[in-house]
This record gives sequence, C-alpha cells and structure tokens, in this order.
Amino acid sequence: MQAEERRMKITGHLKVSEFASLEELSDRLGVSVSTVRRDVTALESGGKIRRTHGGARWKANRTDEYAFTVRNSQSIKEKEAIALTCSELVQPGWSVILDAGSTVYHVARHLQEKAPQIITNSLPVANLFSSAPEAEVVVSGGVIYPRLGVLVGPLAVEAFSKAHANIAIMSASGLTTEGVFNSHSLLIDMQKAMIRSSDRVVFCLDHTKFDRRSLFFLTEVSNLDTVVTDWLAPESLISDLRCMGIEVLRAPEPT
Repeated sequence: MQAEERRMKITGHLKVSEFASLEELSDRLGVSVSTVRRDVTALESGGKIRRTHGGARWKANRTDEYAFTVRNSQSIKEKEAIALTCSELVQPGWSVILDAGSTVYHVARHLQEKAPQIITNSLPVANLFSSAPEAEVVVSGGVIYPRLGVLVGPLAVEAFSKAHANIAIMSASGLTTEGVFNSHSLLIDMQKAMIRSSDRVVFCLDHTKFDRRSLFFLTEVSNLDTVVTDWLAPESLISDLRCMGIEVLRAPEPT
C-alpha cells in the first residue's frame, strides 16, 4: 500500500472515530507503528489531524452531538429514573466500574453514601467524587478527550484490563437482540475490558437506545447480566431480552 492510500485511509477512519491509537491504525492498515507515525506526522501538517501521545485525533468540522454537556442535558427525567433504579443494585463497599456515559453519571450521583470503590475513565465522574471522602476513586490513565469527558487510548484499556469489580455500570448508543453498539470506536476496546473485569455487567439505556444500531458493534447480548431502562422502552424488545436470559429492570415514571 502506497503512502497516499494509507493516509487517505487514516483520514477516513479519523473522520468517523475522531481518535485512534497508533496501534489501532497499524492493525487496520497492516503496516508497522513507525510507518503509521510517519504518516500521521505528514497529515498533521495539513491541519486536520493532530498527533497525541500514542495516537492521532481528527480536529476539523466536529459536531457537538456526542459532547458530554449535550448528552447530559437530554432525557433528564428518564436518566434520573434509570439512575435511581440502577443504584439499588450496588451494595455498600462494592467495587464499581463506571464508564463515561451521561446516564452513568446520574447513577454515580446516587452512590456516594454506599462508600464504593469507583474505577472510572469519566472526567465528570472523577470530579463528582473529588470531594467525597466516603468513596475511593481510581481514575484510569489515558489521553483526555474533553468533548466526551473521557480518558481514552491504550493506557485506559490497560487500566481496566488489570482491574476487578463487583459490577460494571455502562452505557451505549444502541441495543438490539443482536447485541450492543456504540458510536465511537475509541470506546470499544475500553468497554470490552470493563466487561471482562466485572462480575456483573449492567447497561443503563433509555428507550431511545432500543432497537438502534450504531456504527460499532460492542458485544453480544449474552455478555450482559442486566439492562436498566425507562417506562417508555418497547415491550417487544424487553420481552425478547428476557427470553434470552437478560434481566431487564424498567424504572417507573416519576409521579
């Protein structure tokens, strides 16, 4: 593969995922990391790609659709109801993995009194517990991706690969009977490590995520233990999930 073709593929991938590690690009292109590093350096001079520690980021024409501040302002009533229901699954003193989803942030707000051990790559969650002496918080390493409010990259994946938790509370962009989907490739490896490191895997998904496929496949439904959703979630998919052995908890509508 010639340099021009490689760089077009790198550019195309970063337009979609917005961030990728050098190792990921190397695997996708079938070339060495050093070759990818030279390509990224060359592309950086064009102004649309910025090198980061261990990777590259797309920096042109970005949308705010997936920004944490935007996501956290949507479906507030549903997210808070889901958070209350999910928080009841956590026992005092448990170790809890929390990802960077906005619904998961709402769950975190109800965990402080349970004095948990929190393991997270979410900057908002880390900030939430920064002045909470009851909780012990471990923050993964990685590259700060401020728009998503998350730490990403190989260091973050490694942190969760070496962890163990009683429960992982996670989020995603879509759920069907085929599996769970997410919109950002940079989150997939990290979430897979979270799943492997937890005794119980819980996904908090409001009704808008049901029967929806996003760009990247995360995991089969069989790897989930529990789905917590709201009162508007479609009964048909809930029934299908329960038939597949998945516990589905539907948060009641606040009165």
